[in-house]
Amino acid sequence: MPAHGPASTPGWVQQVAGWILRGEAPERVVYGVVLVGALIAAESGVHDGYLDKIGSTLLAIAIYWLAHSYSTVLGRRIATREHLSLGALRRAMAHDWGIVRGASIPLLTLVVCAIADAPQTTAVNAAVWASVATLIALELLAGIRAGSAPKELALEGSFGIAMGVAILALKTLAH
Repeated sequence: MPAHGPASTPGWVQQVAGWILRGEAPERVVYGVVLVGALIAAESGVHDGYLDKIGSTLLAIAIYWLAHSYSTVLGRRIATREHLSLGALRRAMAHDWGIVRGASIPLLTLVVCAIADAPQTTAVNAAVWASVATLIALELLAGIRAGSAPKELALEGSFGIAMGVAILALKTLAH
C-alpha cells in the first residue's frame, strides 16, 4: 500500500506549490483567481478593446487588494483601539499580496491573447477557463500535498469544478 502524506508528495508538485502559493496566505491566491475570473466573466461583453479590459481588470485588482488590506487594518484597529500606522498597513498589504498573484493568472492570459492579436472573445474565454483550470489544479494540488487517496482527490477536485462552473455560469448570465 503506498504511503500517503506530505512526505510522499512528488518533488515537482512541491516545487509548483511553492511557486504558486509562496507566502503565508495561500488562500489569498485562491481569492485572486476567483475574483478576477468572475470579474472577467461578468464583464465579458462590456469593454470595446483590450486596453479597456486589461485596464479595468488591473484597477479592480488594485482596489480589491487595497480594500482587503485596509479592511483588515481598520477592523483590527476597531477591535483593539489602535492608531493607524503605515507599518500595519504595509504588513497587511504584504500579507494580502497573494490576491494580486492569483489574479495575475487570468490577467496574464488576457495579456498574452492581446499580444497574440487573438479576438477579444477568445481572450475572455481563455482567461475564464484559466481561472477554472487554476481552481481545479489548486484543489488537486492541495489534495496531493495532503496525501489524499484517489477518491478523496476526486471529491476535492469536484469543489474546484463547482467554483469553476459558478464562474462559467456568471459568464453565461452576463450575456
